[in-house]
Amino acid sequence: PALADSHLAFAACYERMGDYAAALKALRSAFQIQQQAFQEGNPAFSFTYSRLGRHPDFGITYSNIGDVHRLMGNYEKALAFHQKALNIQENIQCNPLECALTYMNLGETYREMKDYSKALTYFEKGLEIRENKLPKNHPDLAVVYHNMAKLYLATQKYSIAMKNIRQAVEIAQEKLPSTHPHLLEYKETFEKIRKKM
Repeated sequence: PALADSHLAFAACYERMGDYAAALKALRSAFQIQQQAFQEGNPAFSFTYSRLGRHPDFGITYSNIGDVHRLMGNYEKALAFHQKALNIQENIQCNPLECALTYMNLGETYREMKDYSKALTYFEKGLEIRENKLPKNHPDLAVVYHNMAKLYLATQKYSIAMKNIRQAVEIAQEKLPSTHPHLLEYKETFEKIRKKM
């Protein structure tokens, strides 16, 4: 399982660098290792397997694979992997913040597909969990506010978009370095919204 974690770390690096094919390859390697390590009958996993039937790590790995497919524009594959993730996460006791991440990934996939109603539904589910589990000024909340601002910008609801982007920028300015890519992206989105108002 520790080797799978290494592959997941590589995948995250490749994704940040924009090398989605390499990220997907690393995610697949991690998933294959997890499948072998966490199969039924493996003594290291027998307790967890008997309690859960499926390992919660599969959920977040499926969601990560789905997000790479989204970044590559393969929306149908992205949705399929996110749904697999949710099927695991909603049926076993897992970290609620991992469910929130999957909801956010689904929301972003639907937003990019221009299915704004479904996107908003998933963003709201993710936001509710994060607001209940995280401090009010946590950078992960800023991500949600930013995603919702982009959705409202696309649907021409500029005042709601501005409210959300202001929350994102405020949190990011408090918690992130001034050169952090998220803060810079939030400021860029703020300017796009400001120009529309």
